[in-house]
Amino acid sequence: MAQILAAPNAAQGKRIGIAVARFNEVVTERLLEGAEATLRTAGVAADHIVVAWVPGAFELPLACRWLATHGRCDAVVMLGAVVKGGTDHYEYVCRGVTDGALRVQLDLGVPLGFGVLTCAEMGQALDRAGGSAGNKGADAAMAALAMLGLGAALGIKGPGPAPQPR
Repeated sequence: MAQILAAPNAAQGKRIGIAVARFNEVVTERLLEGAEATLRTAGVAADHIVVAWVPGAFELPLACRWLATHGRCDAVVMLGAVVKGGTDHYEYVCRGVTDGALRVQLDLGVPLGFGVLTCAEMGQALDRAGGSAGNKGADAAMAALAMLGLGAALGIKGPGPAPQPR
């Protein structure tokens, strides 16, 4: 039989950072509400949730990196909404955000819940921010907590060392 790795209540006593984009704030505020409610339900104390607002989705990876290193957060949640327009800007922003999220996780060894919506139109984003498709902010918070639990089960004490500035 396979060994199952799980840690009970990995959220207790942890500090969780949430980076939220102001652009498309009607969507991101709802994502944030879902993420915060999920974290509190899981046992994260309200004063252990650190929220950092940034101008747009492109700034999210750096904010998550700063929350993990300078904010001493055990995990971070990235929340944003990129809605497709009539130019190539959508593709560049989406690529930059996803590449940046991957770098934060792998470079720092910090769990990151990815809650950046990439939608064809605003209705899809609203559906995913507490509408008919659930709340992807809550899902991202749950993913960050699940990775914290896996790390605890593996004996990982926290994020790896921060890379030194060049």
